[in-house]
Amino acid sequence: MTGRAGMPAPHTAGWGSSYRLVAAEKWKAKSAYMGGAVTQALVEYARPAGGMRVIDLATGTGEPGISLAEFVGESGSVTAVDQSVELLEVATERARRKGLANFATRQADAHALPFEARSFDLSTCRFGVMFFADANRALGELRRVLKPGARACFAAWGSVEQPYWQSTMMIAQKHAGGALVVPGGADPFRYSTAGSLSEALRAARFREVEETTRNLPWTWMGDAEEVFEYACAVAAPFRPMLDRVPEADWPVIRAEAAAAMELYRVGDEIRFGADVVFASGRA
Repeated sequence: MTGRAGMPAPHTAGWGSSYRLVAAEKWKAKSAYMGGAVTQALVEYARPAGGMRVIDLATGTGEPGISLAEFVGESGSVTAVDQSVELLEVATERARRKGLANFATRQADAHALPFEARSFDLSTCRFGVMFFADANRALGELRRVLKPGARACFAAWGSVEQPYWQSTMMIAQKHAGGALVVPGGADPFRYSTAGSLSEALRAARFREVEETTRNLPWTWMGDAEEVFEYACAVAAPFRPMLDRVPEADWPVIRAEAAAAMELYRVGDEIRFGADVVFASGRA
């Protein structure tokens, strides 16, 4: 079955399938625009300096690693880590187009980082920490590869009760029934409760832990059908829920989602806004 513009219907597009890469390519400019404010905020929060050696965990298609590489300069470096070789290839190409010789990728699991102890001056992780299967182990590994006193900086999703999620996945859930995500499984909102990410960092023996929640621009340049298609394409944690949606309900879901999104339209943009948790600690 296909959806709009000949694309697979949302419920048929698995996160690990080639459609994930098709979506990453198809929507790369608009998704980068939507996430740009969060990327910039995390880079500013991390306070990179020239000459730093940085590790960016769960980098996906390359951010904030690529932005950080521009800050640390030729005397510094960024190692972008992800489990997906395919997404790292996208990140490598993006960095190549920017002429960044100080950006490198490494396929690896955050729970077993293939680096020597005390290798990095700074670490970042944008919307990835929520998905560590064993957070204490992964954070402990990260602390191991950081130099003493180096900061680990994270961005994680705030509450599900915010415009982007309410007008996409929560509308689908009304029709699917059951849980939004698999209990005990990957959960984008794992650290949405104030202080929960800080608690995880302290449990992993990070020091000088800080946490704040900010509302940032989260804007889609285009129509509502596009953003719904994109949301479903990259919705790995919500895949079991989407697969429960009755076939006949998809037109209704699309119409409801579009109507909900249009409430946030300003000109050519759909301005959702996003509540994002920022947290950091020192190794």
